[in-house]
Amino acid sequence: MTYNLFTLSEVSASPKCILGFGHFNTIHPGHIRYLKHARNLGEEFIIALIGDSTEADYTFNQDERAEALNLLGIADKILLLEGDELDVAIKSLQPSILVLGNEYKNKPLIHETIDIIKRQGGEIQFHAGEIHYATADLLSASERELKQQRHELFRNACRRQNISVSQLSNSIDSWKQARLIVVGDTIVDQYAACEAIGMSAEAPVVVVRELEKKDFVGGAAVVAAHISALGAHCDLVSVVGNDANAETVTKTLSDQDIGNGIVQDPTRPTTFKKRYVVENQKLFRVSRLEDKNLDVKVEKEIIDKLEELACYADGIIISDFVYGVVTPNILKTVQKLSRKYNLLTFGDLQCSSQVGSVTRFKNFSLLCPNEREARFALQDKDSGLEQLSQSLLQITGSERLVMKLGPEGFIAYDRDPDGLVSNQAFPALSVNPLDVAGAGDSLLALFATALASGQAMMPSAALACCMAALAVETMGNTPISANALRSSLEEVLQP
Repeated sequence: MTYNLFTLSEVSASPKCILGFGHFNTIHPGHIRYLKHARNLGEEFIIALIGDSTEADYTFNQDERAEALNLLGIADKILLLEGDELDVAIKSLQPSILVLGNEYKNKPLIHETIDIIKRQGGEIQFHAGEIHYATADLLSASERELKQQRHELFRNACRRQNISVSQLSNSIDSWKQARLIVVGDTIVDQYAACEAIGMSAEAPVVVVRELEKKDFVGGAAVVAAHISALGAHCDLVSVVGNDANAETVTKTLSDQDIGNGIVQDPTRPTTFKKRYVVENQKLFRVSRLEDKNLDVKVEKEIIDKLEELACYADGIIISDFVYGVVTPNILKTVQKLSRKYNLLTFGDLQCSSQVGSVTRFKNFSLLCPNEREARFALQDKDSGLEQLSQSLLQITGSERLVMKLGPEGFIAYDRDPDGLVSNQAFPALSVNPLDVAGAGDSLLALFATALASGQAMMPSAALACCMAALAVETMGNTPISANALRSSLEEVLQP
């Protein structure tokens, strides 16, 4: 595709064109959704790009932003505005449709823009792009091509953030000084490898024969395991039952040198999930769990352990699967201890099959929701990703945010000392993942380890991107070591 950059002095009417508009200071999957939607509305798609002569303080100048838009391969032309004179662009181009993000609906001057385009016989759409929680990329390109594309996106993100290989490698070495506490729901994940025999004659169900099974620790326990494997010290504070699965957890903590802050509650089983797998394809899952809140005695034991360990820690991680371990009192204790000892706090609430809301975590150092969880928490299915993320930051008071987007990667948000929020998108490096179940846990573990050791947000995000790619390459939760991460980083950054 040939790209044309032009200015208002070079504009001629193009009545059948579709017009988009924005600053596109940092391009992330939310922008791409919006741009693809606009692209599909007509044969010619033009983007009116806001110039540098506005009051806004953009990280990148207009030439750099135009180059980034060009690389996407979505627009036919880019109109370089001097400022934000959208009205002049509309009068000159006379587009058939103007497409704006949902965030423009309540802008003060938008009514004037609507009047102009309607007088010209055009229409206006407010659209954030289609929301998808899966991808069909493998239908349009080979796995090798997609992998190369995503590696290039990763390298571009690192260049935009001035992140070097040596900087990332040196930061890994500093993690040995960090000490963290993980509190939350411990899970034992069992994978049963099966052979498909056929269909039952009694009912329309698949019949399989179990060949082999293997147990992995999951939930808060695997977050702790990742942190320990990365070289930092970690204590796990959680609850298990009085059963064989509890013994599996205890042995794993000992083998992986994780501090054992486990409380045993004989009134509830250790949370257990069994997945049946045929040829690396999961058929279904059976869960055995108790999701009521802890009783007062067990809750107090958890609080006592947190108070005992907090004075030695750099941060506390909450890994909440909404199975009852992270009670309101325990959450209040974590917040109290973070203020008392100046600890960083990291929160992840996973509610794929439970009822919960990440907004219960207030004033955390970092929150890591996925898009579905964020939309559920805010009861917002229409806003664009940027508006959604900014709303979540404002409502929770979180200092930083990672918006996880599954096969689209994630967007990292950071605040500078003046409170200004910046962001950067990072792609999902794994094109055809084997098991995505533990990707979020690995991401949380790395961000907490890196930030607790004093590392900045965006270099941490680059490493977390590589970490998640490693985590989905194996079936079951396998802790990722610092050496494995370093090797992966060198491979991805190698042109």
